[in-house]
Amino acid sequence: MLDARVCDLLNNQVNKELYSAYLYLDFSIFYADNGLDGFANWYMIQAQEERDHAMLFLQYMQNNGCSVNLEVIDKPDKTLSAIDDPLKEGLTHERYVTDLIHAIYDAANDVKDFRTMQFLDWFVKEQGEEETNAEGLIKKFELFGDDPKSLYMLDKELGERVYSAPSLKL
Repeated sequence: MLDARVCDLLNNQVNKELYSAYLYLDFSIFYADNGLDGFANWYMIQAQEERDHAMLFLQYMQNNGCSVNLEVIDKPDKTLSAIDDPLKEGLTHERYVTDLIHAIYDAANDVKDFRTMQFLDWFVKEQGEEETNAEGLIKKFELFGDDPKSLYMLDKELGERVYSAPSLKL
């Protein structure tokens, strides 16, 4: 059985990952409404990834004797008007999630919960990748976003992204 504080933080993370999925779904809808189907695809896949992350945390909790309490998922409250607003908000959100993962890791470390720390290692690496991807999208948009032909090509590139489920074994 895991430490109560670690369980609480893990449970919070389940709910934060579900919120992340909801947020990215909102971004996808924004892009679809603006005729950028590739951007919409990219964020739809992000939403799928976040949902799967929530399920990984949930499964880990259940495998380790923690009760799972699902909370109400807040409606995304970001005001999106400019085409690059979701990109900027996405990076901010990924940095926030990184901080949440680090807080769980710190709590697990405090009680010498090496199993949870090992479980979180994958998420630490994943968050590094998520932040790098978000930063890369912003850089590409800044380079190409003002040119309609380049924006079209970037949208096409993002439309080619396919979903790949995480391969973390619990």
